[in-house]
Amino acid sequence: MAIKTFNLPDPGEGLVEAEIVEWKVKPGDTVKVNDMVLEIETAKSLVELPIPWAGTVKDLLVEVGQTIDVGTPIISIDDGLGGDEAPAVAPSIPGEKAAPAEGASEAILVGYGAKAGATARRARKGSVAPVAAAPVAAARTETEQVAAAAPVAEPVVPAARVESPAPAVPAVAPAGGRPKAKPPVRKLAKDLGIDLASVTPTGVDGIITRDDVTNHASGASMNGAAAQADSTAVPAATAYRMPFGAGEREERTPIKGVRKMTAQAMVGSAFTAPHVTEWITIDVTKTMELVDRLKGSREFKDVKVTPLLVLARALVLAVRRNPGMNATWDEANQEIVQKNYVNLGIAAATPRGLIVPNIKDAHAMTMLELAQAIGQLTATAREGRTQPAEMSGGTMTITNVGVFGVDSGTPIINPGESAIVCFGAIRKQPWVVTDADGNDEIAIRHVTQLAVSFDHRLIDGELGSRFLSDLAAIMADPAQALVWG
Repeated sequence: MAIKTFNLPDPGEGLVEAEIVEWKVKPGDTVKVNDMVLEIETAKSLVELPIPWAGTVKDLLVEVGQTIDVGTPIISIDDGLGGDEAPAVAPSIPGEKAAPAEGASEAILVGYGAKAGATARRARKGSVAPVAAAPVAAARTETEQVAAAAPVAEPVVPAARVESPAPAVPAVAPAGGRPKAKPPVRKLAKDLGIDLASVTPTGVDGIITRDDVTNHASGASMNGAAAQADSTAVPAATAYRMPFGAGEREERTPIKGVRKMTAQAMVGSAFTAPHVTEWITIDVTKTMELVDRLKGSREFKDVKVTPLLVLARALVLAVRRNPGMNATWDEANQEIVQKNYVNLGIAAATPRGLIVPNIKDAHAMTMLELAQAIGQLTATAREGRTQPAEMSGGTMTITNVGVFGVDSGTPIINPGESAIVCFGAIRKQPWVVTDADGNDEIAIRHVTQLAVSFDHRLIDGELGSRFLSDLAAIMADPAQALVWG
């Protein structure tokens, strides 16, 4: 037989690591070429990885929850063909890229194979070598974890832990190096601040169940309360009470994934491009009337029609009249790059954080095509399936804070762009309306605020103001688009 080892491929977009979310196969399973074998989470999206060979799964070399570098061996496959078995996979060395198994061709999968130098990085603190790759190292790591955990006790009265009904020494994790638990159970333990290595498993084959975690949490809370009562003489009336329920007073969440990428991007943008933000308040009653008419149209019956759709179309037309807004500053070449196309970004809040996928060539789309694209974009984002390529190459972005009931804001420009439009909540408000005879009266109208932040290095106040004025004019009267379109 011939054993082939599959390494974590390069997901592109400058990403150098990923977290293992879910294995879709187990040792002994038969796979075909391009079968999806696992799901990973990068700093930008959830991605399913296909296997480039057919055969039988021999070993899963990494576990769910591990964050590994590009090029790290993740699974081995027995292709059933003759030949010498490939040598055992050595542990990955921080800063070096693991070499693929001999004869392993990854050319049939787009983007597979780490780029040269792409994984050169400083060793990550607390990183764990692949389990099947180095059993001796894994066993040593486990021993060190137990040894490190054993001395931990109450700092004031050490005897409190001896009297506690909870075991003094955490249960030892399986020989694989990490406790066995399903992803939902791992998430529960993380939310409760519990180290799975300290939980005694009761499931089949030493698997930690949800009940194991909750029971451990209850026991820990009781033990902690008893220890505090025994070690202090402070009256109960003056003791600290948790304002938000039981649990730790502070929680720490690792900065990774989308949050890490967003933080880096926002800091880079805020301290690179000098931001200017302008606002305008407008009557969008006619836009709301257009939305109602489109909702009743047979042509638009299968798509979601919202004021955001009208704003997206208005933005494309306003850019056409003010092309300087759709440009970027090239610091390296000291050039202003004019984009003669619009890749329209729509900021989307997801359970994983804020992402900004964009609609490619939005300027060439009809109103219906734009509605379909926005619907697909938002659905994909909510499912966590947005791919890195869908978040690159944007030229201008809309952030719709109105869905949260917020009137406006000062958004930070998405890196690689020069402007972002903020769409506020639409509210019914008193508004001065002038009739055909020039008489003013107070009427209840639909009113909103628009704001635009722009890079003042290449967009001056006049250009930014004209763009915002054109955008407002179309939203106030969508018929204006027929004049400018």
